[in-house]
Amino acid sequence: MPVYKNDETGKWDFKVNYKENGKYKQKMRRGFRTQKEAKAAMSEMENDLNKGTFIEQSKTLYKDFMESFLNDKKMHVKRGTMTTYSSMINNHILPALGHLTISSITPRHIQDFYNDLHSNGKLSDENIQKCHTIINESMKKAASWEMISKNPVSLVERPKARKKEMQVWTLEQAHAFLEASKDDMYYIVFLLALTTGMRKGEILGLRWKDVDFDKRTISITQIMSSDGKDFQVGAKTISGSRLIRVDSETMEALRLHKIRTNEKKMSNKLVYTDLGLVVSTSLGTPVSPRNISRTFDRIIANSKLKKIRFHDLRHSHVTFLIKNRETPQVIAERMGWSDTRMIDNYAHILPDIQEDTADMFGRSFYKKA
Repeated sequence: MPVYKNDETGKWDFKVNYKENGKYKQKMRRGFRTQKEAKAAMSEMENDLNKGTFIEQSKTLYKDFMESFLNDKKMHVKRGTMTTYSSMINNHILPALGHLTISSITPRHIQDFYNDLHSNGKLSDENIQKCHTIINESMKKAASWEMISKNPVSLVERPKARKKEMQVWTLEQAHAFLEASKDDMYYIVFLLALTTGMRKGEILGLRWKDVDFDKRTISITQIMSSDGKDFQVGAKTISGSRLIRVDSETMEALRLHKIRTNEKKMSNKLVYTDLGLVVSTSLGTPVSPRNISRTFDRIIANSKLKKIRFHDLRHSHVTFLIKNRETPQVIAERMGWSDTRMIDNYAHILPDIQEDTADMFGRSFYKKA
């Protein structure tokens, strides 16, 4: 019988007899969980052999293949992305799938891996999606190199990310935080995040030459990597390279901050490294993103404000813009979004705006003051 159950392993195996160049040959596959899976695989192999499209499956271990896959990636992605790939592969993907040969990995293996990640809670939904992307890329490459006949990930549904409730501050909470942080050395970082919606990496990568005090604009031309080890030319995305118009009060705070920066430069001129950064240490060197986060959390705890992440300052800025009736196009350009659909993530504040709109209409319609 071509398909049979292996009494030793409890799995299903099959054998296929075929003729090549006048000689009879046999191919065997082992380890299928069900008879149905084994029959489907056998039928596919027989079909490929008959059409002459059969690809001999590689016996390379997935962990060995992924080593070369990672090495090749270095040429095509930014260092921060490379760090993410390495972390996901070495800490999560390979411990689960690395011991298997690349040709023996089935959709069931991959789905079970996602299920385990979801149930143990060690990774966020977004990071599980990143694992899916990485595995899919690697299997596509293996298929294009004819190490496997087809990509098993193509039969697995991309994991869904459960929508999280967005955390933002009200205007009153934002002002309370700025008051609590006004004497901190990183005050200008917090102020820019709240009044411009800039990302942390954009603020830490900002240079004085990117600030136009006369026109009251800031140009996003470089960002600091998430680990704080280098700067990247441009922005996070193509649309992220943008010009941001800034209110006069924030520009005045920037002007005062520049005066203090110049004073530090003169005080430490013998050891000062002038990189032209708006935010720097007392010696002119870049500030670590971790130091910003630690200071931010400490001030929140001391002031007993609602706890949010630093990135939520950007979300808070968007809600301020929406409540000020800014158009979706203006908001998208200011935030560096590629389109206006990102506004949909802020639907939770629309009921408040609808109420204000109704009140304004009522006063106009009934000619009330």
